[in-house]
Amino acid sequence: MERLTKEKLVLAGLTVFSMFFGAGNLIFPPFLGASAGTVTWIAVAGFAVTAIGFPVLGVVAVAQSGGLDKLAGRVHPKFAFIFTLLIYLSIGPCLAIPRTASTSFEMAVVPFLKEGSSNTLMQFLYSVVFFTIAFVVALKPDKLTDRLGKILTPILLVLIAVIFAGCIIHPAGAYGTPSETYEKAPFIKGFLEGYMTMDTIAALNFGIIISLNIKAMGIKKEADVVHETIRAGFFAGGILLLVYSALSHVGAVTGGAFGLADNGAQTLNQAVQFLYGKAGLILLAAVFFIACLNTCIGLISCCSKYFCTIIPKVGYRTWAFIFAFVSLIISNAGLNKILEISVPVLSALYPVSIVLIILSFVFRDGERWRAVYVCAMGLTGIIGVLLSLETAGAEVLHAELIKLPFYSYGLGWICPAVVGIVIGVIIEAIMGSLKTHD
Repeated sequence: MERLTKEKLVLAGLTVFSMFFGAGNLIFPPFLGASAGTVTWIAVAGFAVTAIGFPVLGVVAVAQSGGLDKLAGRVHPKFAFIFTLLIYLSIGPCLAIPRTASTSFEMAVVPFLKEGSSNTLMQFLYSVVFFTIAFVVALKPDKLTDRLGKILTPILLVLIAVIFAGCIIHPAGAYGTPSETYEKAPFIKGFLEGYMTMDTIAALNFGIIISLNIKAMGIKKEADVVHETIRAGFFAGGILLLVYSALSHVGAVTGGAFGLADNGAQTLNQAVQFLYGKAGLILLAAVFFIACLNTCIGLISCCSKYFCTIIPKVGYRTWAFIFAFVSLIISNAGLNKILEISVPVLSALYPVSIVLIILSFVFRDGERWRAVYVCAMGLTGIIGVLLSLETAGAEVLHAELIKLPFYSYGLGWICPAVVGIVIGVIIEAIMGSLKTHD
């Protein structure tokens, strides 16, 4: 087989979507809609660039380069190892995996607990059940298409469609007045909100599992696997656009009726209770549980596969158990501390990830343009680390950093990245000229 059938392509696309679509993706769009009001669709366009465009391009970049290690290896093999390891640890057991359990507990269990009941005990019991299910499903990484694409993701999409349909048939109100930041620059604000989903980093992780599932569908040639991975990525991007648009509309009409809530979770709570009463809370609990479980399964699978490549003596199942067990402990005992450490690391990795993806398309020959990769990634990485240290409270070189263009938007790394690319191109031009004269 050289191409996936339409049915198998849909299943592969749904699997990719399910791995991307976690709690954060569920919360950001409704809050965007509630905050943006009448300029919601301009903000959604900006959000789509960074919450859909870059992640899909990330899947494509990893597929075309033959893996994240080879893509990052265009800079240097040691950089590739450290960068890849930090990404898998940050987006895996040190942050994202534990957060799937804690977030889904807050939304799926806490609203139904009686006053005075022990949240600590209930959270532990919930985490045991949650990670046991995730671990068992993750044991067959090549079967995720059957389990996520065929079962859990369609259920999730139907539940979201029920919420959206309710807002269309019986809207709580009209789009409200946009908040100050959205009124001034709705596209830029939406762009920045999408940037914070961190899905671009996740895209670099998921490539290995996506390829594995496409091979399990009968695609054997590596070139065909790459092509079908790209098709599945774009299909998933289309679904993400539809879902984000629907959730943004839900947020916009809810915010217009009830005012701006503290976050997207509260906005969704207001929406479902208005539409369906107490049954709406059950509906929302199921949405959060499935979304978080899907992401958790995907992350456990990706991290386990990667660690099998660097420590092959430890088998896949053992790694899956280790990540599930460690995440269970962290989600109950030390998530806040881990967040304090992991979020700045993640913030430093994100600009590097974006620049690496862009370079993979503009300068596809890594050997020919190695200086561009080294200079661009070097400057981006240095500024990214300094900016992330500020996020952590250590204002190193603050007086100089605030002079960077786009600093106030949290995008101070953009100009250093461009400067790095220009320097790299000049170096390659000089080296090319010297070789010609020799």
